Amino acid sequence: MTIVVAGATGLAGSAIARAFESAGREVVGINRSVVNLLDSDATTAFIKKVKPSLIVDAAAKVGGIGANNTYPVEFLADNLRIQSNLMQAAHAADVEKFVFLGSSCIYPRDCAQPIKEEYLLTGPLEETNSAYAVAKIAGIELIKSFRKEYGRKWISLMPTNLYGPHDNFELQGSHVLPAFIRRFVEAVQNGAKTETLWGTGAPMREFLHVDDLAAAVVIASEKYDSPTHLNIGSGEDLTIKALAELVAELAGFSGEIAWDSSKPDGTPRKVLDVTKVKSLGWNPKISLRDGIASTIEWYKDATAKGVSRR
Repeated sequence: MTIVVAGATGLAGSAIARAFESAGREVVGINRSVVNLLDSDATTAFIKKVKPSLIVDAAAKVGGIGANNTYPVEFLADNLRIQSNLMQAAHAADVEKFVFLGSSCIYPRDCAQPIKEEYLLTGPLEETNSAYAVAKIAGIELIKSFRKEYGRKWISLMPTNLYGPHDNFELQGSHVLPAFIRRFVEAVQNGAKTETLWGTGAPMREFLHVDDLAAAVVIASEKYDSPTHLNIGSGEDLTIKALAELVAELAGFSGEIAWDSSKPDGTPRKVLDVTKVKSLGWNPKISLRDGIASTIEWYKDATAKGVSRR
């Protein structure tokens, strides 16, 4: 049973590849050096050649509030093309199973909490990342359409905010947690007395270690078969201020944390209802404290070796 993992060198994809390999599966990883998923013909030719029984689509153009808000065309157009090309290729090659990974940003900005799967499209999106969210919503609909029209047993999973090894630590393009890790590690190294962060620190967010996501992907690929997308998260959240204080503590930063309230906060709160995925027998195992501590150590080591994405 050959499994293709698209985005295999990224945060989610690398963890998913490791999880399937640990389960004894043959994994073929895709990144831009293997095949350009923006090229429909090349993608179809590759998938027909490999003939996998399962494709996991963890490939996407991703970033934090700043990147999403600055480059909405790229976040919408590139993601639409990547996921559409890969699904069309899978259909042409008659791939039995397909797992599409989306994002919890698909839900309305002012959504009821915790967020159930059925809350999709019940209100306006968060403006700062609406282009990315629309692309992921389109991916869900395309999965449902392949199921309806062609009887495909394909599924969609919607992870919460992920973190862990092989994340993107660029200050201008990363998500909040890796950005905090880099900022506080560098603040300690530089002897900084104050670190200024975006927003007010008031929004609440949920985080999941990428290895826990990978375990959920393995289980869902075997046990889940429904047109309804499936939330994947810890089911617990905290304020961005509390997150910053935790990262600062674990990085050894004892200075002042200041907030630039002229910068956007994004969605006020976002925590997923994960009742359905837990009913499959999955539960997250890595605590936020332990996960951040290990990610900080990974980042320090990878940076020293010159292999971190920064």
